[in-house]
Amino acid sequence: MELNVIKTQKAPAAIGPYSQAIAVNQWLFVSGQLGLIPESGELAGPDLASQTSQALKNLTQVLKAGGTDLDKVASVDAFLTNMDDFAEFNRIYQQFFTTHKPARAVVGVKSLPKGALVEIKCIAIC
Repeated sequence: MELNVIKTQKAPAAIGPYSQAIAVNQWLFVSGQLGLIPESGELAGPDLASQTSQALKNLTQVLKAGGTDLDKVASVDAFLTNMDDFAEFNRIYQQFFTTHKPARAVVGVKSLPKGALVEIKCIAIC
């Protein structure tokens, strides 16, 4: 079994000692994506909608770098700093996952890196 590190400049660089994604056999494990703009490393905006949209765009770019896409995502884990944002998160999320609905968990957390409101990670087939 071989591990392959996946890296793209079209998504934010890791802000810690981890990879954007790791491919193992037919599986791609994508690290948590914040709503950071790749070029600046700054949050896309102060609101959940802009951060969620950017986080999902970043996730899409990492998937693409790993040779796959949103339609091959098996599982998604999302972390929200405010569970009152759950409906707004779903509104943005369903714009990306239109027909394919992966297994998913959404967890409320106290805080996230860089003061982010949302973080999203996934496992996909590549």
